Amino acid sequence: MKLKTKLSLGLSFLFVVILAFGILGIFYINRLSNDSQNVLKNNHESLVYCNNMLKALEDIPLKQNAKKLFEDNLKKQEANITEPGEREATTDLRKNFNELLANPADVSNYPQIRQSIQVINDLNQNAILQKNAVAQKTASDANLWLTIIFSVTTLIAFTIVVNFPGVIANPIRALAEGISEISRKNYRKRIYLKQDDEFSELANAFNTMAANLDDYENSNLAQIKFEKSRIETIINQMKDGIIGFDEKRKILFLNAVAEKLLGLKEKEITGKYAPDVALTNDLMRTLLQEDDMQKELKIYADNKESYFIKDVLNVTNNAQVIGNVIVLRNVTSFRELNEAKTNFIATVSHELKTPISSIKMSAQLLKDSRVGDLNTEQQELLKSIADDSDRLLKITGELLNMSQVETGNIQLKLQATHAGDIVQQSLQAVQFQAQQKKLHMHTNLQQGLPAVLADAEKTSWVLINYLTNAIKYSSESADIEVAVYKKNDAVEFAVTDRGKGIDEKFLSKIFDRYFKISGSQEHSGTGLGLAISKEFIEAQGGHVWVESKIGEGSTFSFNLNVDKAQTA
Repeated sequence: MKLKTKLSLGLSFLFVVILAFGILGIFYINRLSNDSQNVLKNNHESLVYCNNMLKALEDIPLKQNAKKLFEDNLKKQEANITEPGEREATTDLRKNFNELLANPADVSNYPQIRQSIQVINDLNQNAILQKNAVAQKTASDANLWLTIIFSVTTLIAFTIVVNFPGVIANPIRALAEGISEISRKNYRKRIYLKQDDEFSELANAFNTMAANLDDYENSNLAQIKFEKSRIETIINQMKDGIIGFDEKRKILFLNAVAEKLLGLKEKEITGKYAPDVALTNDLMRTLLQEDDMQKELKIYADNKESYFIKDVLNVTNNAQVIGNVIVLRNVTSFRELNEAKTNFIATVSHELKTPISSIKMSAQLLKDSRVGDLNTEQQELLKSIADDSDRLLKITGELLNMSQVETGNIQLKLQATHAGDIVQQSLQAVQFQAQQKKLHMHTNLQQGLPAVLADAEKTSWVLINYLTNAIKYSSESADIEVAVYKKNDAVEFAVTDRGKGIDEKFLSKIFDRYFKISGSQEHSGTGLGLAISKEFIEAQGGHVWVESKIGEGSTFSFNLNVDKAQTA
């Protein structure tokens, strides 16, 4: 039987019980009400009328209104005849009363009047007794039938109360236990119900699902274990340190390299909350900090100093982050190569700078007419030698500066410096280049600028570099503006040109080392000028940035901190 049918039958039974009790209750209550009403309305009223007539009969000789009272009650009695024989007795009463009225002095018919009233009284009293017996029988029948129905329905309801909850609760409990077992990956769990309803169908569906899951688990378990083992082997063979976390930052795994770097064993910290581990482990605390991920980390491992770069990879599932992996890429060999390259460049640049300077000085001496006159071709060759010498000196100077930057040996002489002095010195250095292209140099210095805490020489070098690039990429007779103004606790320097501008996709790389814009007409530079400028400014606690639009020109800016000792 279907569960729906069982519920329908149970509710129908409840409905029938309520309906039966209602109908029987209403029926017997109405019968008892009618019987009681008949007694009160008919027989009881007749008894009242008879008593009133008896009293009036006694008062007729004494009171004038006694006849009228008797007449009124007799008329009411004549209108309330309900029992057999009552009409005849009432007729005799009327006859005898009329005789009395005809001869009030004759009291011989008083006994006949009293007898007629007594007959009416007896008839109504007997009727009351009979009707009371009927009402008692009706009440007894109602009590009997209601008791029978109550007993039967109580037994049936008790049976339903005892058994019906189990019909629903037992299958649900069995299904809950089965689902709990499935959640614990016990796919061999089965549910068997001895009932033919929806729960039985659900149990069959559950068994089918469990069987399919069991088949899938058995068919893929070996493959999954193999893949897991292979992945673990690959991770442990990598030279990079790898640490895995779940979405709650609990440690899931770490490979052999990470164990050496952290000085911890995987089995000791797996499942632990990473910030708790970081309380007693400096490297873990550093790794959990959300700082610049490209910053090199110097870690002492395997009895030597090694260098690593931290990469954080998010693990996602349906666009939701469910964990992350920290990869410590070992860049020690690259750093060693970079240091060798830097030392080589510094050495070569330093060794080249002296002969190049000698060549430039010799070229300047050859220009002197006291040494001898030169023809036109010799003068052009000499100019070419001088230009090449200047270019080589500039390149070697940039390489030497970059060597300082890469080795971290930037020598700064920080002191209170006026921004106007830096601007003036820089403009004088590029004045000749600007005049050659007939450029108009404008300055816009805010009044009352405070002194900045800076290395005047290196800051001038940066501003000269900005100006040189602006001159290089500006058309003839164009305008170049140098603006200096105070903003918050810093002084900002900006060089604006009206050149062709820089594509937005290159702006984020413009300060990278050796970067050159593709399609640029300038091929003689090293691509180090802006990178060195960035390092020089940031070493002084400032920042560099650029704003540019194609066809509108560019604005290269940097800021330096105000010398608080001078402003205090």
